[in-house]
Amino acid sequence: MKHFAFIILLFSTLLGDTVLKIATYNVENLFDLEKSTSRYKEYKPNGESLWNHKNYTIKLRNIAKVIKDIDADIIALQEIGSLKALKDLKKEIKMQGLYYPYLQIANKKSTVIKVAFLSKVPFNYTQEIPVTHSYKYRNILEAKFTLHEKELYILNNHWKAKSGPESMRMLSAKRLRSRVEEIGLDKNIILLGDFNSDYEEYIKFKRKRKHNDTQGKTGINHVLKTLESGEDNFYNLWYDKAEEERYSYIYKRKKEALDNIIISQALLDSDGISYIQDSVSNFSKPYLFKKKNIYRWQMRYGRIHKHKGKGYSDHLPVVAKFLVKD
Repeated sequence: MKHFAFIILLFSTLLGDTVLKIATYNVENLFDLEKSTSRYKEYKPNGESLWNHKNYTIKLRNIAKVIKDIDADIIALQEIGSLKALKDLKKEIKMQGLYYPYLQIANKKSTVIKVAFLSKVPFNYTQEIPVTHSYKYRNILEAKFTLHEKELYILNNHWKAKSGPESMRMLSAKRLRSRVEEIGLDKNIILLGDFNSDYEEYIKFKRKRKHNDTQGKTGINHVLKTLESGEDNFYNLWYDKAEEERYSYIYKRKKEALDNIIISQALLDSDGISYIQDSVSNFSKPYLFKKKNIYRWQMRYGRIHKHKGKGYSDHLPVVAKFLVKD
């Protein structure tokens, strides 16, 4: 009955114009305590690394606090270890006072970490978009929603880290591009997640020759076409912020924008569903920082890495708002 009442309340807010808040958050290695070989060694349950019930509970509680404070209608997550971890997170968020009735995880490929959604809005469908058969590439998770009879597509990404060259991120970008062309470039489409790419990656990656194996081309800028305006181009919302505010990650004291929210041209007009100008931002509450660094999940590094039971994630969430017209 409570679930039914919630749905009635949700759709009553959608009878007139409404604001839809969408977020993306890399939660940094949220693994459950089930026995599994598909995980990093420092996350083997109840071993010398101290990944145990106490530390798992603290990690869940801390990540849930961030998500509760964001209070997004739809949040895309990266680095979820399993469906069990996602369900435990959803339960903890509910205990803190925020309820997400809908969830989905990209679980068809046994990659170590996966992407997922938590949503207050029901899915029309979800599906996984495989990049390649290789386990080096995480599946893209696509979700379709209908709001005021208007369709919205959201595709959740976690591209290869900078430990690999740009050609690996290019593969994910090409698969993503082919999928959005199948959907239709005139549709309301949001591409978000951890792209491991800056909004101007084509400039910054040239400084590191090991990354530039693509003759200066990048997945985020050249395949998704985020550098110019045009009917088939996507717009990176970081351009809506002052340059010093464009970051979600700090590496060696340098701010980087690895997490992005990128939208189709249809979301830039004032019809149907539209992006609310200047609403994008990183979620940068003071408790998410330790001195000048992001207060990531804390490890004691040595011969055996050990969990300290403190911190949140090495990424900041990124949030944006959209107007849904009646």
